[in-house]
Amino acid sequence: MKVNILGKTLAIAAAFGLSVAVSHAADRVLKIQTSSNASHASLAYLNEEWVPKLEKMTGGSLSIELLPVDAVVPRRETAEAISVGILDGDLTSINYFAGIDPAFALMGDLIAGYDSADQIQAFCAQGGGKEVLQKLYDAHFPGVHVVGCGAYAREAFVSKVPVRGVADLKGLKIRSPEGLAADVFKRAGAAPVSMSGSETYGALEKGVIDAADNSAYANNDANGMHKIAKFPIFPGIHSTPILQFTISQSVYDELSEQQRLALETWYLAAYNGLRQYFDRLDRQLVARDKAEGEIEVIDWPQSERDALRTIAQEAWNDFAAGSELAKEVFDAHVAFMKQAGLL
Repeated sequence: MKVNILGKTLAIAAAFGLSVAVSHAADRVLKIQTSSNASHASLAYLNEEWVPKLEKMTGGSLSIELLPVDAVVPRRETAEAISVGILDGDLTSINYFAGIDPAFALMGDLIAGYDSADQIQAFCAQGGGKEVLQKLYDAHFPGVHVVGCGAYAREAFVSKVPVRGVADLKGLKIRSPEGLAADVFKRAGAAPVSMSGSETYGALEKGVIDAADNSAYANNDANGMHKIAKFPIFPGIHSTPILQFTISQSVYDELSEQQRLALETWYLAAYNGLRQYFDRLDRQLVARDKAEGEIEVIDWPQSERDALRTIAQEAWNDFAAGSELAKEVFDAHVAFMKQAGLL
C-alpha cells in the first residue's frame, strides 16, 4: 500500500472534505472521486439530475459529492485512498488498475467485445460482473466494497482520415490507453501511442497521431475534437469502458440497511439514466453533423465489427492467461456474451 505517496495529499483531502461537508444539508456526505473531467457532460448530468435524489431517497441522512478526476489523489490511487480513509469511494475507470493485474484490464474494457453499454450494464448487474470485480478487490485492495459497475456509452472513434474497416487501421497512429486496447490495435496493424486524454487534441492538431480512442461522441463534440478530426466512427468500434462504484468497507458497514439499499438502487437508476441520456445526446449530435455535412460520420458494417472482434479475441485469450483472476473474469465475460448471442 502506497501510504507514503498518498500521505502527501492528506492535508488537501482534509481541507476538501471540510468544504464538502459544509455545502450539503445531509447528515453524511460521501466524498467520491470520479474519472470524469470537470467539463464532462456526464459529471454535470449526474450532479444536476441524480445527486439530489440520493438525499431525498434517504430522508436527508445520506448524500454524495462527485469529484472530478485527480481532484484529491491521482487517478490510479483511488483504491488506496479509500482504504486509508482519504476518500469514501470512487466512481472511476476499472482500467486505471490494469497494471496491477491483467484481470482489471479484462474487467475494465473488453475491447471490441460488447455492442452496447446496455449489455455491459446487464453483465455487471445480472451476469456476475459485480461479484467477480469484488473478488479482484478482496485480493488486491481489501477493505474496498463494490456497490456496482457499468458503462454509460460506447466510445466513439475520432480520426483525421477515413477508417472504413479493419484494413484501414494498418499503419494508423492511434492514441490508445496502455494494455488491452493498445494490444488489439497493434494486432490490427495500427501503431498505438500512449498519452493522456488532455494531450489528445494537441496531438491530433499537430499530426503526432492520426486518430484516437477517446470518449463518447458528445464529450468529443464538447472538446472540439471534430473540428480537426472530421471522420469520427459512430457507433464506436472498440471501447466501452466499464466504471466501478466502490466505497470503503468500513463506511459501508456504518451505513444502515436502508441506506445501503438506497445507495445500490440509486447507482443502478443513475447509471441507467446516464446511459439513456448519452445515447439520445450522441444520436442528436450525429444527426446534426450528418445534416450539416462538414464532417463524415462513419458507421462500420457488422462484418467489419465482427472482424475486429475476432482479432480482439486473440488478445483476450493472452490476457486471460496472465493470472487466475484474469481467467475468472474472462470466463464470466464469455459465459454472458454467449447468452447474449455475441459469441
